[in-house]
Amino acid sequence: MTLWTKISDHISSQTDSIFTITDRQSVSGGCINSAFKLTGNNQTYFVKCNSDDQLDMFKAEAAGLNEITQANAIKVPQPVCYGVAEQSAYIVLEYIDLHSGSGSEATELGQQLAVMHRQSAPSFGWQYDNTIGSTAQINHFEKDWITFWRDHRLGYQLQLASENACGQQISKKGDKLLECFPALFEHYKPEPSLLHGDLWSGNYAYDRDGTPVIFDPAVYYGDREADIAMTELFGGFSRHFYQAYNAAWPLDNGYNVRKTLYNLYHILNHFNLFGGGYLSQSEAMMDKILSDCK
Repeated sequence: MTLWTKISDHISSQTDSIFTITDRQSVSGGCINSAFKLTGNNQTYFVKCNSDDQLDMFKAEAAGLNEITQANAIKVPQPVCYGVAEQSAYIVLEYIDLHSGSGSEATELGQQLAVMHRQSAPSFGWQYDNTIGSTAQINHFEKDWITFWRDHRLGYQLQLASENACGQQISKKGDKLLECFPALFEHYKPEPSLLHGDLWSGNYAYDRDGTPVIFDPAVYYGDREADIAMTELFGGFSRHFYQAYNAAWPLDNGYNVRKTLYNLYHILNHFNLFGGGYLSQSEAMMDKILSDCK
């Protein structure tokens, strides 16, 4: 049996509906996975494939989508099944015909994200480790947010960077940063909020009815500011989104300082994945945080 026969059989068994592929199209799915649109028997699915050692990545993605679904706040593609066949790991998702949106639809996105962030948990972290890009994202539970961010986010990325010859330039600066950044939380105590975890402009859109959809999550429970900060990377979201979010749940006054700390995590990850100019960008962000801590 071929990979696609096994996937179609898996879909059939999970949906209790015979599915036979009549058309398979390669589609955009990011730089990590191969992605396809499968059509047959008046059904359509979205499939991502990777090497067979990446099954846990897809397992965590499915769990993350289910976690967001349970918050009953915002639409995500529903996972159908995942598995391994012919030395390939795969995940099958509901296919949603995605489009760009208007100001009113961005307003709804901001409102719904605020509702999702109201979903809380006893601790920071999550029951599964997952990935940010192709980098492992450690989600070990911690009662204290500063400990979580120091050990499982910023400190982890700094350790990866220090193993890179170029990254040694930021190792000493990173040590100073880890010592000082708790000062940014002196008057701010975040609660564990359900986060998308990778909420940049490429990971949201709208369905044909204009309903907001978020996808490709890196879920965990953390400071909601971390999600909002990432929306400002790589072009930012619509002003209607920010206005609606702040109307629903205003951000703390210190957000404009802490957002650099949160976005440093993602820029360091890009440096660890791609190198290049992300090194100088990381250093500039670290300098700003160190200045803000004084």
